[in-house]
Amino acid sequence: MAVPKWIVDDNKLWFNSGLWQEGVPKHPDFPVISLGDWFDQKTDEFAKNKAIWFLKTFMKYGDLRKYTDSLATSLAKQGIKKGDIVAILLPNSFQFTISYFAIVKLGAIATPLNPTYKPREILNVLKQVRARALICMDAMYGLIKPISNEYTFDFIISTNVADLAAIPPPIKEKLLKDGTIPSGDVPGALKFLDICSKRGDIDIPKVNIDPVNDTAVYLMTGGTTGVPKPAVITHYNCISNAKQTVSFMPDATHPMACIGILPIFHAFGHTIVQNVVIEGGDYNILFPRPPASIKEVVDTILEVGPKGGVILPGVENLFIGLTRYLEQNPEPRLKNMFRLCVSGAGALHRPVKDKFEAVSGGRLVEAYGLTECTTVVSTGPFNGKDEPGKIGLPYPGTDWAIFDPDNFKKGPTCDGTKERDNFGIEHTGEICVCGPQVMKGFLNNPEGTADTLKEWNGRIWCRTGDIGFMDKTGQITIRDRKKQMIKMKGYSVFPKEVEELIGDNPDVVEVAVAGIPDPETGEMVKAWVQLKEDSKVTDTELISWCKENITHYKVPKQIEIIPEIPKSIIGKVQRRVLQEGDPIWKEKYGDNT
Repeated sequence: MAVPKWIVDDNKLWFNSGLWQEGVPKHPDFPVISLGDWFDQKTDEFAKNKAIWFLKTFMKYGDLRKYTDSLATSLAKQGIKKGDIVAILLPNSFQFTISYFAIVKLGAIATPLNPTYKPREILNVLKQVRARALICMDAMYGLIKPISNEYTFDFIISTNVADLAAIPPPIKEKLLKDGTIPSGDVPGALKFLDICSKRGDIDIPKVNIDPVNDTAVYLMTGGTTGVPKPAVITHYNCISNAKQTVSFMPDATHPMACIGILPIFHAFGHTIVQNVVIEGGDYNILFPRPPASIKEVVDTILEVGPKGGVILPGVENLFIGLTRYLEQNPEPRLKNMFRLCVSGAGALHRPVKDKFEAVSGGRLVEAYGLTECTTVVSTGPFNGKDEPGKIGLPYPGTDWAIFDPDNFKKGPTCDGTKERDNFGIEHTGEICVCGPQVMKGFLNNPEGTADTLKEWNGRIWCRTGDIGFMDKTGQITIRDRKKQMIKMKGYSVFPKEVEELIGDNPDVVEVAVAGIPDPETGEMVKAWVQLKEDSKVTDTELISWCKENITHYKVPKQIEIIPEIPKSIIGKVQRRVLQEGDPIWKEKYGDNT
């Protein structure tokens, strides 16, 4: 098989600016093995180590391996083979990781589904990937039932969230009856515990997998434009990005614990919470849903956190909340606990970073990534030289450059070398990335793939859709997004998708959606709606309808009913006209933005 060469010039400024961390390799080799073989290597190496803590229960790597092999055997007996797609509708749990690796061991393709989606949003994903089977939390089957007449699986495997937790049967039965442990009926489903046992017979078919070219997982992304679509992520992508991340933390003291608040179905959690932890032989402290309070997070860390410290990935709001809590509730036992904290999915502001580090005694840096790059592209160095507002240094084996956003063929205007020294804000352009974590493409979407992945100088570059500039240390600052993606509390909201969902309302003729500045969430979703002539529906009623039919973070905070949606001469909706005419926008940016 052809193995890509990831050559990054030794003269790049980020290697020579005094920022590169001692002990981080500049030109690592990435193993060409399947995710299944990698998982086997790690679970053999760390068999006696803790792997996951969930629902007051620890599972070691050796037991994780046995459950995974047992489920892979059962999936094969049900006819799952290389290239088949198996959807996963599970929260963070033992079952998620077991299911994920059981699927990829067979050369099948895992497709995590967002449990916060509404049924029709899930249907949109299923129609794109054509999943043969579903592994589902029983309490979440209500998301599938309304679309069961429009999409059918060959089989469904159902599990209860507490299936693998060490809860005595009488107590578990009581908790199920009183609803403390959520549950639900999944008609005709196979039971996870019936087909998955760490004492079961193992018979996993041998599968020939090309790690560089064969798909391991479809991760849903909005890309740089349009509604969410499946990014084709290979075995090589996944392993490379995990190894890049671990190598970028040279001072880590393994085993550590990762606080698994980020959902594993999302690219950020998929890589950082799941794969990076396995690569380092660390263990996950998994939360099946966002914690009810910061106190719950702190109490859990104190209960099961290791002496070596924790890895804490999250969005900026998490660190704001944690800082406030620790100010009001000083806890000496947490001294030196927050070793490696990473803020992503939005900018990390200096006051937030400085205050968190002062109060917690930890270290917090900003990371940058996108689903099209498996997840992580860059991270601020953990040597105290990171600079808030900049997205850090590209990962080992990763190259980046600034290109003309309207003419990629011109080549980079700035690439971190003195030969192309167009540094500074006046040389703003599109951030493009080359490295082993760059996806293979979008599923069944050659136009989208061709627009995002571009060849230059014999290498494939990913156009991120983000606009920024490079400084003389080789670091990049993001100025804006090329497309009008909305960032709401770290969530990515794509206006076109929200427009299509609101367009399903029978009172709506047309709708436009854009982001408006919001001091609480960074940006809020706003919709401008044109109603049918005889409609009497109000903006309040429309928002209530949205809450019933759209995932919470996509629901518009404001809806403005207008006589007509403005369009260009060719009939394109002019979101920008509406956005710039909004009073809140004008107050922040003025009338001539």
